[in-house]
Amino acid sequence: MNFLGLWARGMTSRPNRRAMDSIAITNTPDSGRTGTGSVQYQLRQYAESTLGKASLHEAVLLPEGESLDEWVACHVVDFYNHINMLFMSVSHHCTDETCPRMCAGDGFNYFWRDGVTYREPTAMPANKYVGLLIKWIDAQLDDTSVFPVDMGQPFPHAFRAEVAPQILKRMLRVYAHLYWHHYPQICQVGLATMLNTSFTHFTLFVTKYKLVSDTELQAVKDVIKILA
Repeated sequence: MNFLGLWARGMTSRPNRRAMDSIAITNTPDSGRTGTGSVQYQLRQYAESTLGKASLHEAVLLPEGESLDEWVACHVVDFYNHINMLFMSVSHHCTDETCPRMCAGDGFNYFWRDGVTYREPTAMPANKYVGLLIKWIDAQLDDTSVFPVDMGQPFPHAFRAEVAPQILKRMLRVYAHLYWHHYPQICQVGLATMLNTSFTHFTLFVTKYKLVSDTELQAVKDVIKILA
């Protein structure tokens, strides 16, 4: 079922300032990127508290005096948590039979390439694509040379030019697949507001810092207009 058709028949879940309260990932103390004493944890707490009391447009703004690399890294982690949770909530509906290819409608097909196991763009079922994507992101988040956890440790030179955009571009494809092919199931499990708010936050963030191209956003341009 086309997601626009479902909206037209009376979808009422739209982003609001308090909706992100249900999205916030609870962090447990540790010594890594999400530890309560880390800069990353403090930025995440700042972002989540802002979402609870200000508009999403204000929530994407870099806190004064903070590193933009850290701010982007913080959001990469949070958006990763969001898409992971959202996809898992409907994953039993996304099978080799129901979604034999990773796509967003008929006009946007996505192919997997990681340069190691898959050296060339490879078509595959959506559930396999998302599974490989999650593992691929996990590996990068665990690599402290890519996502440093120690104070003063620099990010890679190309972090905002290449690393983060590549991760976020692929995350966008999961959002697009969910909207085009699983929005009714998202509504059935009560996560429409979570998806809409998370996606609005995502698009505001990646457009603010020019992390995803307009070409990639074409697959969800109608969703962006509706949620604006």
